[in-house]
Amino acid sequence: MSKKAVVLENISKVYKMGENRVPALKGVSLSVRQGEMVAVMGASGSGKSTLLNIIGCLDKATEGTYYLDGENVSELDKTRLASIRNKKIGFVFQGFNLLGRMSVLANVQLPLVYAGWEKEAMEARAREALNWVGLPDYANHYPNQMSGGQQQRVAIARALVNNPSLILADEPTGALDSKTGLEIVSVIQRLNEEKGITVVMVTHEKDISLYCRRIIMLKDGRITEDAPVLHQRNAAEDLAGLPAGTEA
Repeated sequence: MSKKAVVLENISKVYKMGENRVPALKGVSLSVRQGEMVAVMGASGSGKSTLLNIIGCLDKATEGTYYLDGENVSELDKTRLASIRNKKIGFVFQGFNLLGRMSVLANVQLPLVYAGWEKEAMEARAREALNWVGLPDYANHYPNQMSGGQQQRVAIARALVNNPSLILADEPTGALDSKTGLEIVSVIQRLNEEKGITVVMVTHEKDISLYCRRIIMLKDGRITEDAPVLHQRNAAEDLAGLPAGTEA
């Protein structure tokens, strides 16, 4: 039995807006084992992004305890949290979040720059990550020269470059057409299955959630359902069954 990568115990998050207090999470408790691929679903305002931000050490809970790889990160300061993010967590966002004035290679290298890597080792690792997502010949391109699907692959390479134990994906297919989105899910599934990286993915698409092993439903800041996917779909197989068309 694999150990738990993420453990949340009675997590609450309240945002203060003037004199008003807006609860985003209300006593959420859950655990994610190493190597799991989990979908988080719910309507807008259900608390999905807040939950992902807390798991990603981008935000801190108002109440409750969070353990990442067995370490209590609830009370750590911003510097220590930034270090943990850089070493352990990769992020993939709906909007890609690539820097337009930097080459693809430079975008992928960014986490290593922050980690203080030497130039040659940094470039080698970034090229390895680009190769892994199927873009070995795009190092000198710029984001505006690439399709949305290719940009998201670059974002995945950037998330992968530091060898994280956890990847957090916030609506990674939200800005893509269905076929391109499926290609991105296929890359993420491979990361999970071949590298054993734990994946927590926020999505509003039921079809996309079925490529995960487990679905967590949120409503009004509370978990309303947490169940395994009985018949997990394989994105690569589903892609192979699609009619030939344009590339992503």
